Amino acid sequence: MLVKVHDRLFIGNDSDCFTHKDGWVTVHACKSPCHQYAVRYKGNLPRDHPNYLIKEDCENLFLNIIDPPQPLFMMPLFTVSLEFIDRNWASGKNILIHCNKGESRSPSIALLFLAKKLGVINSVSYDSAKTDFIKIYPTYNPGSGIKIYLTKHWMEI
Repeated sequence: MLVKVHDRLFIGNDSDCFTHKDGWVTVHACKSPCHQYAVRYKGNLPRDHPNYLIKEDCENLFLNIIDPPQPLFMMPLFTVSLEFIDRNWASGKNILIHCNKGESRSPSIALLFLAKKLGVINSVSYDSAKTDFIKIYPTYNPGSGIKIYLTKHWMEI
């Protein structure tokens, strides 16, 4: 599904999960199957596990993130994602951000990067960034939980 949304920034879905290409890094924005595979667990991970939210290696950032209708997200999921992307962007790498369908979590992280780090879309509010982002990525379909969370926490991220 790989969709280019800016220069070296791409959004994908499950079919892109473990596609490795030289010069690329990947943000895996899905608990299942990616975070579970990387941390080697089934079901749920204990909250005190060192990789409960995030596991990072050189080329991958695995997020324990689901897309619930209520905002159950934790701020490090977004801040660490932006730091990982920004660091690798500065190194000239291609960035793939994927979730299960490529509709909500991964494009939301891409939207944040474009607004907050690159400044290529409006960053005044989530709604203004979303309006600009839909012009780039028309299939953006954020879940209600992520919309609520990003609206409420826009200035903190």
